[in-house]
Amino acid sequence: MLHTDDGRQSYSKQDAGTYFLISGENMIFPYGDHSFPMYSLAAILPLLPAKQRPADVADWMTTDCVIADPDPHNGLEYHIERLELETFNSSDVTATKLS
Repeated sequence: MLHTDDGRQSYSKQDAGTYFLISGENMIFPYGDHSFPMYSLAAILPLLPAKQRPADVADWMTTDCVIADPDPHNGLEYHIERLELETFNSSDVTATKLS
């Protein structure tokens, strides 16, 4: 069992340090980390596109990176970090032409 920083037992089946990467619209599970809890993922997913976009330095999207697990008894935290800036051409990700 995984234990949180405050000593609570986590019932999540993931190991500490489990992570995935986002590149554009793709989720990448490196090094065999293919297990990630569905409800935790549902809590994180809405934030990922917003965290990828440029924002003002005072915007909370640029400063807040810790997301609480949706299970209040779990006590797990998920950290969102921007590793590098990627640039995509519109034509690489959609058939809709820019005007």
